[in-house]
Amino acid sequence: MTVIVNGHSWELPHGATLADVLERLGAPSCGVAVALDGAVVPRASWPGTALWEGASVEVLTAVQGG
Repeated sequence: MTVIVNGHSWELPHGATLADVLERLGAPSCGVAVALDGAVVPRASWPGTALWEGASVEVLTAVQGG
């Protein structure tokens, strides 16, 4: 199925979850927020949140600077 991740089309297997996307991105274990179709999804829900054809995922990481 095709899912949009940070504005790019990704092909993922049916049944893929938000946790699968984060693993594939190599995202850090902290300082990350995820929105699915514009709604923030709590970290505890990532493993159980299945994606669907055309879903839009935005992964945001905290950046520190001065």
